[in-house]
Amino acid sequence: MNLQDLNRLRQIATIAARHGFADLLDRAGVFRLLGRREPVEPAPDTRAASTARRFRRMLEDLGPTFVKLGQVLSTRADLLPGEFVSELRLLQDSVTPIPLEAVLAQLQAGLGRSPQEAFASIDPQPLAAASIAQVHRATTLEGQPVVVKVQRPGIQAQMASDLHVLRALAKLLEAVVEETGIYSPVGIVEEFDRAIREELDFVHEAENVHAFQETHRTRKGIRIPRVHDELSSATVLTLEYFGGVRLLEAQLPPERRAELAHTVLDTAFRQLFEDGLFHADPHPGNFLLLPDGDIGLIDFGLVGRLTRQMREQLVILIVAVALKDSDSVARLLYRIGAPDARANIAAFRSDIDGVLGRHLPRTLGEVDARHLLGDLLDLAVKYRVRVPREYALLSRASISMEGILRTLSPDLDILGVALPYAKELLKGRYELGDLQGGLLRALLRFQGLAADLPTQLSQILLDLETGRFSVHVKSATLDRVNASLRAAAVITFLGLCACGFIVGAFISFAQVAWTVRGYPVLGLLGTAGAAALFGAAFTWYLFGNRFGKISLRRLLPGKDRAAR
Repeated sequence: MNLQDLNRLRQIATIAARHGFADLLDRAGVFRLLGRREPVEPAPDTRAASTARRFRRMLEDLGPTFVKLGQVLSTRADLLPGEFVSELRLLQDSVTPIPLEAVLAQLQAGLGRSPQEAFASIDPQPLAAASIAQVHRATTLEGQPVVVKVQRPGIQAQMASDLHVLRALAKLLEAVVEETGIYSPVGIVEEFDRAIREELDFVHEAENVHAFQETHRTRKGIRIPRVHDELSSATVLTLEYFGGVRLLEAQLPPERRAELAHTVLDTAFRQLFEDGLFHADPHPGNFLLLPDGDIGLIDFGLVGRLTRQMREQLVILIVAVALKDSDSVARLLYRIGAPDARANIAAFRSDIDGVLGRHLPRTLGEVDARHLLGDLLDLAVKYRVRVPREYALLSRASISMEGILRTLSPDLDILGVALPYAKELLKGRYELGDLQGGLLRALLRFQGLAADLPTQLSQILLDLETGRFSVHVKSATLDRVNASLRAAAVITFLGLCACGFIVGAFISFAQVAWTVRGYPVLGLLGTAGAAALFGAAFTWYLFGNRFGKISLRRLLPGKDRAAR
């Protein structure tokens, strides 16, 4: 870590201490790395605020990279408790706009030609200014209205530097955080690194827009902006301009609102069950009501992709929830996720049964999906089942979509719209004539299993007969016993060596006359070596593994969960 990184780490530590996280950094050894711990004035209302709120305020004070980190974490309800996710969704990615001269310089660098050669005009007032990019209205040389998204100068270098510090900080925290399976700091930073690299590459976003244009080409009522590839690059993205108002701000009669809600819902289910490509950030600002009555969908920086198998599992999971089949829900979540340890399925099923009992005493149309999904994801965290990123994105998108639909048309029959798509997807699973059908794939797998099974059984029997059959067992308890035996062996070895030094020292005192200024050198060296070995063994015995890791659950006071 260079001097610049150390200075940045010192700034991070100071801000974290202001918001009440000094003890965590102290346990992680950050202040020892920095050489000193400077006294800081606590931020206002630090003691009164919840841990989640203090965490969100800390990220805001740390700057753009950490605001983006918080926004990425807000999509991962499987990694953080619900109150943290709710707080992180309040993070606003709004910064002071960069001057027009800097925008023009970025256009020149990104497009390889002057802005005057690319655009007929550029509005000097930005439509939006965020930490990564700034958006301006413009007009092409052919007279077409467009929006130009321009990356802020120096943002890649700034985020690369902060990521370097974050990785170092994550490795320190990894050594002292108890829940390394679910709350892995290094894993979180790596996922953030992947997400931020995609967001910093506008070519990736342009590819997303092209993919959505292809899937929505024949669908009525919804429009995707066109990409101007000749005016786009890794740092510049030019899209068709949609002139309209936010969907939820339009003054419309109830019948028209219900019609638009049906269009939004139909589009969402087609993305989910037919395309396997869905908009992962469907907040109200990304739905525009256009002058011709269509709905314009914008901002494709964050999208999710589901394989056919994932879509089938999702449909079965929804049906299991609707039927209140807690056993099927538990097994599906366990199969879908990536468990960090062997889970107690019986206890998992019992907790899921309690969640479904709380949320499904009424008709399905009245179910609050936000709290139902939140409680299911909290159980996944509790039982150390890490939900794949795509499902976590889908959960967040579903919650946002539910809010839009309830505002537009509270009486909309969501299940009535979803049922035909789910039936079609499951029907295709058992269609023999469909080469993509699940039944045909299952038959092929069974045929392969039937062909391989005799050979595998023969190999097992042969190994048993010749005595080469072996079984590998892995147990956390055995690992701990092994570690304790190793520690005992090391301590015993150090003690024996120390005893040897003591015996040698006494022999030296009695028989060897080699002295320096009257002191027997070999005797003193033997005594010093024995003392050092005894001290090392005694220290190991007293303090080895005595300092437990920090439990992040203990940082979450009961009132935080009660707020939910």
